[in-house]
Parts: sequence; structure tokens; C-alpha cells
Amino acid sequence: MVEERRAKIARKTKETDITIDFSVDGTGKADIKSGIGFFDHMLEGFTRHGLFDMSCDIKGDLAVDCHHTIEDTGIVLGTAIKKAIGNKAGIKRYGSCMLPMDESLVLCAIDLCNRPYLSFDGEFPTEKIGYMDTEMVKEFFYAISYTAGMNLHIKVINGGNSHHMCEAMFKAFAKALDEATTIDPRITDIMTTKGAL
Repeated sequence: MVEERRAKIARKTKETDITIDFSVDGTGKADIKSGIGFFDHMLEGFTRHGLFDMSCDIKGDLAVDCHHTIEDTGIVLGTAIKKAIGNKAGIKRYGSCMLPMDESLVLCAIDLCNRPYLSFDGEFPTEKIGYMDTEMVKEFFYAISYTAGMNLHIKVINGGNSHHMCEAMFKAFAKALDEATTIDPRITDIMTTKGAL
């Protein structure tokens, strides 16, 4: 019997109160409530296109702005991803996706190596998408990369509409993570020549 790769993480501060239940081996079911409509839309797309299952109960100081809510969600989600994956035995470790969305084209590549790093190359033409500040997209992925211990590259190859660019990022990230976490029966230990990640 294969052990379920799932984690439930809760984090409460004076600014946010967030609980995320994340399953790597899901079917794309999402239950997201953050108070930021476009952010919910992005997290639902991530869940669906990565074929993960995720429920998020996100409360933040939205009267201030969206910064703490989005950044702290990245912290909790990254922590949940790392815990759910476990010791990484048998997984491919690397994943990548080049994803088109109308005029926009985004590349995402991941290495689940325990060495956090974010390379983010993308400029949005607008400051907001709905009630979400576009500058928070980079902060969200930065928080995930550092708490999950992943090397994460996101590059906008063709830009255009901010909504399309952002959605392509979240979906490409989902597809790349799905590939990186896939168990390959040919890999009997951890995918490294060093013996440990």
C-alpha cells in the first residue's frame, strides 16, 4: 500500500491565520477561500492543472492590503508541499512546463533539491488584477520556493495581458510540480549521485 502524500499545515500570526490541507496525489479538487477573488482563481487553477487536492482557509489583514495574505499563503503552501513530498524517494525531482495562454507564453522549471532559489523574469503591464497586486505574484512564488526548498524558475517568454500572464504562471508551476513529484518506478532511492538532497 502506497503511503498518502498529504500534509495539513496551520500558521497563525498577528497578520494572518492560514490552514492548508494539500495532497500531491489528488484529482484537482479545490476549496479555496482567501477573500481575494483573483488569488482564489489562481490557486484553483494550480490545484486543477497539477491534479492536486487542496483546501485553504485563509484569513488575513485585507483592510491593510493583500501583501501579508498572499505572502503567508505561499509560506504555508510551500511548507505543505515539502512535508507532503517527504524524503523524495522515487520522485523525478525535476519538472518543467512551457504553457501558452492566448498571447502569453510562460516557462516554469523546478528542481526539488532542498536548495531554495527563485529566478523570476516577468513584468506585468498593470499594477492590479482585480483586488490582487501584481507585485505579489513574485512574493508568493518566492515564499513557496524558500519554504519548500525548491529551485524555481519562472520566465515570461511572451507577455501581454496581466491576467493571462499570471494564470499561465500558476498553471505552468502546477504542471512542473506535478512532473517533479511524479513517482518513477525505475527510481528506487533519491534522484541524486550524492546519496542525499
